[in-house]
Amino acid sequence: MKFNVQKTKISSPAVAVILIVALLCSGCTETGGTEEKVLRVVFNEGPDTGGSLDPANGWTGWYVHQAGIYETLFYYDADMNLMPKLATGYKQLNDTEWEIQLREDVSFHDGTKMNADAVLFSLNRVLDPTNSRSSEYSFIKEVRKTGEYTIVIETNDVYAPLIASLVDPIMSIISPGIVDADKEPIGTGPFKFVSFEPGTSLEIEKNPDYWDGDVKVDRILIQYNKDSTARTLMIKSGDVDIARDPLQSEYSALQANPDINVISRETLRTYFLFVNGGKAPFDDVRVRQALSYAINRQEIVDTALEGVSGLPATGIFTNTMPWNANDQIEAYEYNPEKALELFEEAGITKGTDGKLYYNGEPFTIEIQTYTKRAALQPSAEILASQLEDIGITSTVTILDSAALTANAVAGTYDFSLAAWSTAPTGDPDYFLSLHYLSTGNYAANWLRYSNPQVDELILEARKETDEEKRAELYDEIQIQIQEDAAILPVFYANEIYALSSDVEGFVMYPNEYTIITKDIGFA
Repeated sequence: MKFNVQKTKISSPAVAVILIVALLCSGCTETGGTEEKVLRVVFNEGPDTGGSLDPANGWTGWYVHQAGIYETLFYYDADMNLMPKLATGYKQLNDTEWEIQLREDVSFHDGTKMNADAVLFSLNRVLDPTNSRSSEYSFIKEVRKTGEYTIVIETNDVYAPLIASLVDPIMSIISPGIVDADKEPIGTGPFKFVSFEPGTSLEIEKNPDYWDGDVKVDRILIQYNKDSTARTLMIKSGDVDIARDPLQSEYSALQANPDINVISRETLRTYFLFVNGGKAPFDDVRVRQALSYAINRQEIVDTALEGVSGLPATGIFTNTMPWNANDQIEAYEYNPEKALELFEEAGITKGTDGKLYYNGEPFTIEIQTYTKRAALQPSAEILASQLEDIGITSTVTILDSAALTANAVAGTYDFSLAAWSTAPTGDPDYFLSLHYLSTGNYAANWLRYSNPQVDELILEARKETDEEKRAELYDEIQIQIQEDAAILPVFYANEIYALSSDVEGFVMYPNEYTIITKDIGFA
């Protein structure tokens, strides 16, 4: 087994910020004779779009939403209930038109009123064809103002998940008076922008005029540090009040520390393997199923995740996702004997040397993955070892995301280990349409997957407004795609936070982009 790995170092600016923040006392500092409540946080990642803080730029919206700067019309609460945020409600006027009522008591950080004009300005920035993610909202025909605090969204066809689609942070509502959305974000959230050092830190301050009530802290210093060991040391030493994704091997020690509270919860994120279905022998469903049986998911969780930051996966959606059909799906339990039977049926046989052969050559698999998430590399290495155990010659290659994507689109890959939030809008259509609808970007360009029956079911579910009937359709889809094994789910991610014992009001949301709220404060 061969590993091609790129190493990551902590940047000098990141170290400098750590040292500066360490000088602050826990939770407060003296400013003009008054005690200022300062919360210090370290996250594992931050905005990575060239220093931009524009929520309509790629996935930057996640990070500025995490910081409590921007808000959307609707959101999911901690129990995955769809709720109004900057909207007060909605009603469906007919098959293709949805009326949304807006709050009348909201102002942006610059004092501008949040109204229908501001919402149109914000949404149309995403719908603009020049936006890199505009195709995800191609179902929207038009957004128009029908009153000072009322808009209508018209879709090209019946599209049941319309309201859920507005939850994605790319649909954040920004001030129409904004001068430079990249550098000075202006939203409606509980916190206002102060300063940003790309890749290193973000400083925000309390919005004293927040529409949804009092904000508990005056200022928050957010650091970005990819090194889980460094993040763990920072929470243990008291240099930060909240640390996201601490070192897994320190989980028990952190739990035992009386000055630290550890919180863990399953998210909406699944780690899974893209399989190149356009390349033999992976175009044979028996081979894909055999490979899924060859994966010992529990071993990966116990070893790569130290048994604390994940659960073995059944289907593509996590148990936290309300639309999952995991109780109906037949799981690919670890079964090397079954795997070998399927391989033999597909013409992949074991030689006298114990290795598997395909067309007279050793059966080889390269697992490509990327560096952004710490669990990817160790998981890929264990996967490769498990494939070796069954007789498959395996390699692991670590790439940056751009190179990995280029290989996938070119078809020059076998497996690609990825980590996706499979329900960022809380609705199953988002992930299923991208990955299993034959015209979807990942179905067509990565997986080379097409099943007319699945296409029909996905399109039918999009148009079904009765939630019970939609749920039945999505159950049927999940059962079929599990059998097709175009994607091999590996494990569901658990999010872990370590908090100083005096921090209160922190709530974990499974969506991963709701973190900093008005309620976080000190006891």
